[in-house]
Amino acid sequence: MSGGATSKRHSALQDHLGHRFGDPDLLTQAFKHASGQTDRLNSNERLEFLGDRVLGLAVSALLYDRFPEESEGELGYRFTALVRKDTLAAVARDLDLASCLALSPGEKAAGGRDNPSILADACEAVIGALFLDAGYDVAAGFVRRMWTPLADAHTGPLKDAKTRLQERCQKDGLALPVYAVADQSGPDHAPTFTVTVQVAGRPDQSGTGSAKQEAEQAAAAAMMDSWEAK
Repeated sequence: MSGGATSKRHSALQDHLGHRFGDPDLLTQAFKHASGQTDRLNSNERLEFLGDRVLGLAVSALLYDRFPEESEGELGYRFTALVRKDTLAAVARDLDLASCLALSPGEKAAGGRDNPSILADACEAVIGALFLDAGYDVAAGFVRRMWTPLADAHTGPLKDAKTRLQERCQKDGLALPVYAVADQSGPDHAPTFTVTVQVAGRPDQSGTGSAKQEAEQAAAAAMMDSWEAK
């Protein structure tokens, strides 16, 4: 991507973010995927780490204000849904962050611009960059604008799939589900896990994800779908 094209994309993104960066290098850093850097410290990983924490606080405050009648547990389920990889990737797509990513040729060829994990990481890195450039209020304001509609629209099960599966097993007097990693593939910076879940008397189900916990959730969701389809 040429410097001029990058500048135009960053300018358009800043319009969506509602903030003009005093330090444009921070925004550039937010899109440097590790695959394209010889030194991981030059990648967006540190900004991603920071942005994850800022996002967590901002979403927690949003839910606390938005749902005053809900318990800690109910807020926790909502929180998990709003900060999961797929939600972050959806926000990244809405902002067209993919067009700004700096990836290695190999990662580009592997479809990195549409990789949910890479998009989610870039989204968190942008939030981290906003925090460093303008402070918490600006970063949290961005989170509120983007996440409030998602919070209001969330009508799915408030409990995560693993919790629902465990409760179903307990209700039916069955042993708790057993999870096992069946496969791990992909490069170190973007692994893919396949996890199998076993429940007595039911066919095994599997799920994939960029982290073991994510794959476990996917496997549990598949088991619940199979169970409820009876």
